[in-house]
This record gives sequence, C-alpha cells and structure tokens, in this order.
Amino acid sequence: MRQPIDSTAALIRDGYAFAARRSETWGTDLFTTRIFLQPTTFILGEEAAALFYDGEHFTRMAAMPPTVQHLLQDKGSVQALDPPGHGRRKEAFLSLMGEESMGRLGEIFDEEWTRTLDRLPGPRRIVLHDFARQVLTGTACRWAGVDVTDADLRRLTREFGMMIDRAGSMGPMNWYAQWRRRSTEDWAIEQIEKTRRGETEPGPGTALSVFAEHTDSAGELLSAETAAVELINILRPTVAVARFIVFAAVALTEHPQWRETFAAGDESDLEAFVQEVRRSYPFFPAVPARVRSPFEWRGHRFAPGDRVILDLYATCHDRRLWEDPAAFAPERFRGFSWAEQPNTLIAQGAGRHDSDHRCPGEWSTVELMKRAVRQLSRTGSEVPTQDLSIPLNRFPTLPRSGFVFHYRGTPGSDI
Repeated sequence: MRQPIDSTAALIRDGYAFAARRSETWGTDLFTTRIFLQPTTFILGEEAAALFYDGEHFTRMAAMPPTVQHLLQDKGSVQALDPPGHGRRKEAFLSLMGEESMGRLGEIFDEEWTRTLDRLPGPRRIVLHDFARQVLTGTACRWAGVDVTDADLRRLTREFGMMIDRAGSMGPMNWYAQWRRRSTEDWAIEQIEKTRRGETEPGPGTALSVFAEHTDSAGELLSAETAAVELINILRPTVAVARFIVFAAVALTEHPQWRETFAAGDESDLEAFVQEVRRSYPFFPAVPARVRSPFEWRGHRFAPGDRVILDLYATCHDRRLWEDPAAFAPERFRGFSWAEQPNTLIAQGAGRHDSDHRCPGEWSTVELMKRAVRQLSRTGSEVPTQDLSIPLNRFPTLPRSGFVFHYRGTPGSDI
C-alpha cells in the first residue's frame, strides 16, 4: 500500500507504534510512505524478517543516516558489511560468545554490581539506569581485557551513554556526541596498538586480543582504526543492556509474583522472564537497509537502492505470532529456541547468529539480564512512587523516572 504523503510527523508522534498501528489498520505487512521526504517501505512480521535477513535481497550499506551510523556502528564495522566480508568478521564476534566466556561475563557483572553499590556515597537513592551503566561499563572493559582507571570508566560511561542516547537526535546534541565518540575511538586505537606492540596482554580469547589479532579474508590484520571500531562495537552494546535491565526492574515491580519467585530461589523461568522482557519492552525500534537487486514480494516491486525498514518492535507485538501480545507472560517462552524460531523474537535482529546479520550479543544480553534480575530480586531495596510509564515517541526510550530505588542493604524487601 503506497502512502504518498510524508509521514515524518506521524512517525515522531507515534514512535515505536508507528508501523504496528498502520499495519493493523490496513491489514498489511508492507506499506510505503515518505520519511523526511524520502520514499520508505516498512515491512514487519515473521516472513518479512526472514526476507530481510536472508543476505540476498538487502544491503546495510548507505542505509542508515551518517549521524546515526557514526554513533552506533561506524563505517567499515561488521554491521555494514555484506558477504563474504561479513561472515569472516562475524566469526570474531561469535568466538567471544561461548558458554565459558558468558559465564565469566556474568561473574564479572556480579562483582561490578556489588563493588559499584558499595562505593556509592551518602544515601543510597539510586537511578537504576545510571547505576547499571556504571556497572556495565566496568563489566565490559574487564571482560574485554581492557585495563582502565576509575577516571577512564567515568569518561567511557558518559561517552558510551551519549552514543546510545543521542543516536536518534539531530543538531548540536548529536554533533557533540559524535565529537565525544572520536575521543573514544582514539582511546580504543591506543588499546589495539599497545596490544600489537606487546605493551599490554589482554588475555587469550578476550575482545581486545581477538580484534587486535583478527585478519581479513586476505590474511591482513584489520587496520587499527577498524579493529578499534569493532572493540567499541563490543563495549557500547554491552552498556546498552542497561535499558533492558531497567525494563526488567519495571516488570518485577509491576508483576511482583515474579520477584517473589526468583527471590525464593526458583529460577526455572528466569530465562523465559528475560525473553519476555526483551519481547515486550521497547528497545531498538527498527533496522534500515537498501535493496540490492530487483525483486517482488507481496505484490510490491522492490527496486535497487530503495530504502526498506524492518520494524522490530511491531514484529515482537504481532498478534499472529504472540497470543495477547500486550500481556506480560513469560510462560510463552518456556522451551523457546532461537534455532526453531529465528524470525519471531527479533528485538536484536532476525535470522541465524552464525550466518546472518542477527546480533551475536543476544547471548551476552540474556546472561547480563539474568544476573541483574537475580540482583534486583534479592537486593534489599524500596521502590518509591514514581512515573514508570514508558513514552513510545522517544528513541531510545526509558521509564520517565529512569527507575529510582532506595537501597537498604538487607534482603527480603520489595523491588
């Protein structure tokens, strides 16, 4: 269905719900409109996700506005590559996601959570999103094999935060975030070069070691600049998990039976709870691409260069895939398998981790969220009255309060 009128104002107004509302009203998985006067086709649903991630029909090159790409990916990163370069580079990321590595990540997170909590000055009134970012920056750097000072951690927490928060903004705020990112890149280049010179030993299998040593299909080391970008592409998304942690805290507060279950030590549905948080709450809204070669789908002709957006949020709330999608129901994920359903739960992309553009960081996201839910369920705290509503017209979004809690230091209280 073609909508010739520019829909930029409607997209800003409706936010995450933009495509879902139009899909439900018009009864279609596909519609074309204009965003900032540029023709744009939105697609959603399981079949659309499979098409979008099959590696044949779409390219990520020139799909994302430069102001967004620089903050979230940067040129030459794995997300922007097409086969065969994408597969070779992704091997490096997948090598970091093994069971042993995930266990180590989780243990470091628990240590950083406790250490950060113990070092907070004065009354323990905590804004969870800010707190979680501090914890995750320290966790990510230690896990990646990067030695940092406390001053480095404070600066990196701010800079990673700006990359995430301001990617959807325009004008001076975005420009300032891009300027600050350059200092992060300089720092990351220094880490790569010091590792290659043997001045630091990050440890085998760590992200710093892997990217410092990674070679392309011709057997050449990545440039220090590209290796640094990929190191950042491990660290920054880890810090972005803070949003999922906040959403998990909201879910524990609004559905206290789950907090009570986990606090009692019953974790049989812990992963299902985490997956339902990832499905239910608004994280990254959509993924853009450009058509590689002409094809037809659902009666629509796609021409080379056309801009197409796969709506992740709408697919995660598709009534055909999820019974009562507005309900928070972790039970739906009992026995869930990505291998069997690669195109339904697509909060962080669709397809298969080993062959498509699906984010390999899902494993680390799930591990960190599980650890955080344990901490939030068992840590003595109180949740004061606050505005936990989540505006859908802000990219990326959070509860309006950021989620505040008062830490008491004794187990068994509410969060």
